[in-house]
Amino acid sequence: MTWKALSEFQWGTMGPEIILVAATLLLLTLELLLPKNASRKIVGWVGLLSVVGSLVWLFTLYSHKPISLLAGSFKLDSFGLLFKTILLIGAILVLLLALGDKSIAERSEYYTLFITALIGAMYMASSSDLITLFVGLELLSISSYILVGIQKRREGSSEAALKYVINGGISTAITLFGLSYTYGLTGTTNFTEMNLALQQGIPSSNEFLMILAFVLVFVGLSFKLASVPFHMWAPDVYEGAPTPVTAFLATVSKTGGFIIVLRIFLAIFTGALLMKEQKSVFEVMQPVVATLAALSMIIGNTIALKQNSLKRILAYSGIAHGGYVLVAFVSISPFMFEGIWFYLLAYTFMTIGILTIVYNVQQQRGSDSLSSFAGLIKTNPFLAITMTIFVLSLAGIPLTAGFIGKLNIFLGAFVQIKGYYVLGGILLLTTVVSYFYYFGILQTIFFRSGEERKVVLPKTHLFVVLVCAILTIVLGIKPSLALDVFHKLDIVKDFFMA
Repeated sequence: MTWKALSEFQWGTMGPEIILVAATLLLLTLELLLPKNASRKIVGWVGLLSVVGSLVWLFTLYSHKPISLLAGSFKLDSFGLLFKTILLIGAILVLLLALGDKSIAERSEYYTLFITALIGAMYMASSSDLITLFVGLELLSISSYILVGIQKRREGSSEAALKYVINGGISTAITLFGLSYTYGLTGTTNFTEMNLALQQGIPSSNEFLMILAFVLVFVGLSFKLASVPFHMWAPDVYEGAPTPVTAFLATVSKTGGFIIVLRIFLAIFTGALLMKEQKSVFEVMQPVVATLAALSMIIGNTIALKQNSLKRILAYSGIAHGGYVLVAFVSISPFMFEGIWFYLLAYTFMTIGILTIVYNVQQQRGSDSLSSFAGLIKTNPFLAITMTIFVLSLAGIPLTAGFIGKLNIFLGAFVQIKGYYVLGGILLLTTVVSYFYYFGILQTIFFRSGEERKVVLPKTHLFVVLVCAILTIVLGIKPSLALDVFHKLDIVKDFFMA
């Protein structure tokens, strides 16, 4: 019976995850078998090829019908396919960045931990059960803690890892505490079963517990998203971690955070009806989430004005961008999935691209301060132009992917029935505020004199910068190239599939 069940199981639907699991085992074996004096870069290239293979397999699943596996704990649907695409594309670019980083390239454990974290994020994207979702979250989180402190002899890296572990441990405990209440109120951990149970209404005696569960889970996950007021770890961790790890946290890990937020809150709390008012718990708590989104946009952009380190600027900018994505989430408009997916895709390209340039300037000029970028247009016109593309996209200037992403979210806030006009207005105003520090970077690059030494990029980094710059422009001029793929899939229907 066991062999029959194994032979009939649709292994292909889990192909991308299986490739990554096999790759992890292969990388561990390679580390044991390679001679001590052999270059460990081969481990990185094998890891990169496995992620590329996983992405190719994922593309073949786009025509596959939605299906639920493993007793309903794993779901292959449009949501999982689309967000896994972002995860794998981001992972490929970050691995190329790591292969060009001399301090990381020869660390074989980096690649093993990286792919392990990626597996956790991938499984979260297809999870439809609290237990497997939490296992995926912890696989991502624990691997990330180690990656941040992988350069243990660097004081900044060790400090960043300590802060990340403490904050991450607290957030995990709070999240798990909130999830335990949702399990206690429904008697199941399966999302579909929980949604059906909560749609029938919550007894008045349990309404407070359901709202408390919402608050605890959202607070716990807010640490993962670095949204205000749970954001203080982000600038120190971004600055102290090796740049490839910073790029991973800013893109792949952040995408994983929004995946779990969408999976939990849309699958559970939107269906949890309060008996007295016949409103869902999410509707009752929307003003609270909207407030945190507004604070993230305001505080992230305001504090970024006073920063001198590019990594810290990008950290506070990332907090503000997280607030922008929360606007789409809280408005629950018909364009919510589209807005969040496209924005995270665009954010992946522009963030990895700019961090690749920041890394090389920091390594060759000794600092990532604004002054290190002075006169870059004279010594490195290519880097200056690509840096301009990424900065303009982060600022949301037309003809860039960042502009289309913000426009979709801005319009979504107004399309919603109640209309989150104030939140949309704050998004617009804080975007204007961000121009001061974004254009400050460009002013330094184009109009201030600095070092005349040329910054030379490794071939892998040159490829990353070029690809990210081209895609940032292409998606800004013709976003339909990505959105057509999105529109071919019925993500809303698949997401709530029984």
